[in-house]
Amino acid sequence: MSTSAQLDPYTANAQNDDVTLTQKIKDLHKIIRDAQTGMLTTRASNGYLHSRAMTPISPGSDSQLNLLFFANNASPKFQELENDSHVNVCFLDTAATHWASYSGLPSIGVIRTPLGTDLDTVDAISLYSIGAYYGDLGDDVHKGDENDPRVVIIEVVPSEVRYWLATSGAFSRVIQETTQAKRGKLLSRVNCERLQKKRSTQLGAKFKTSTGKISSYHYA
Repeated sequence: MSTSAQLDPYTANAQNDDVTLTQKIKDLHKIIRDAQTGMLTTRASNGYLHSRAMTPISPGSDSQLNLLFFANNASPKFQELENDSHVNVCFLDTAATHWASYSGLPSIGVIRTPLGTDLDTVDAISLYSIGAYYGDLGDDVHKGDENDPRVVIIEVVPSEVRYWLATSGAFSRVIQETTQAKRGKLLSRVNCERLQKKRSTQLGAKFKTSTGKISSYHYA
């Protein structure tokens, strides 16, 4: 019986076991930075999947793997998170065809809970711009700022991350695709990588959780 590697040689050929964890995180940060916007997918009580565009807060460190998003806790996505806490966030850089897919569980907290009272993880531009998405309701409470009770952070801690990184430009790949197709050969100028989380005493990626503490996970 043929194995999956034999039946899908393109994916198998793209995996590189020599890529370090540090390099994988660096690759992911590049994909997110270039894509800018991700699609957060949740599951409704009727089983349907719903996706919406979300822009992550810039990583607070070079080792950060969790994703942080501003969100309005009055939006329907929060009902869906109560129904099923599993989420997926995907990013696509259409110009380079890089993509990344995060699967994990979210935690919800007001801004000052996960990030600390000094808000050191949120850049000033992100914090200033959130008002445009909430609006000032004129009741001196819902003002669209960091003290607005609607403004929360969705923190996605990935259980698994898969990403695809093209190692050549679009024009070069078109030439390679044509040439390799005629030869019956594989297009190999890509890296397909996978990270999985295991709670471990080994040094892994460190990041702030919604309790404000630093947790250590081992990713491989």
